[in-house]
Amino acid sequence: MQFLLDTHILLWWLLKDPSLPGRAQQLVADPANTIFVSAVSIWELRLKQSLGKLKLPSDFEQRLEQEFFESLAVTSKHGHRVGTLPWHHRDPFDRMLVAQAQIEKMVLLTADETLAAYGSSVLLCSGQTI
Repeated sequence: MQFLLDTHILLWWLLKDPSLPGRAQQLVADPANTIFVSAVSIWELRLKQSLGKLKLPSDFEQRLEQEFFESLAVTSKHGHRVGTLPWHHRDPFDRMLVAQAQIEKMVLLTADETLAAYGSSVLLCSGQTI
């Protein structure tokens, strides 16, 4: 399957954070799955870092490059889809990730329960970690 990582799932994976749900860890680690990271997530993380709301490790970019993840750019189709989404979630980054998952026929891996309202394009991975 093809999965798109929500920003917090990406960060938890890279930092080996115990907050990463076990189901997400299994899906990301499974070599049968193709894992995508959106430019939106990098934008969100770097924006929060620049505002002092998040501390990223100094080797964050290198850690990301060492992973087997595919990169997903933002396109105008993604932007148009955001405008058609119901307002289940207000965060513009999360709304774009949902739009990308829908357009690209991927599943967004998240621990954000609110995003589950977007249906089959979102897989809620919460609960115990491995």
